[in-house]
Amino acid sequence: MSLPVLVLLLLAGLTAVDATSTRQRCEDAARDVALAVARGEPASSAHLPPGATFAVGHDGDRVRVEVTAPVFAGWRRFTVHADATAAVEQ
Repeated sequence: MSLPVLVLLLLAGLTAVDATSTRQRCEDAARDVALAVARGEPASSAHLPPGATFAVGHDGDRVRVEVTAPVFAGWRRFTVHADATAAVEQ
């Protein structure tokens, strides 16, 4: 009876680690894309986690980037989000 509980706890722990690392990668990618766009460079998806998407928005003299990536939890999928803002360089 304790084996299913252990498997469930292991799955929950692995999901938490995956979600945390994916969130960190999203934050890094959002920062990199925001800085690149603020400098006038093209937005690159090179640093995005697998399956991630990003959206770039301009608000006056600021660039805002939101990155969304899926995390597989074993029984369902959910997404993590991160965003970054950078001032446009003249």
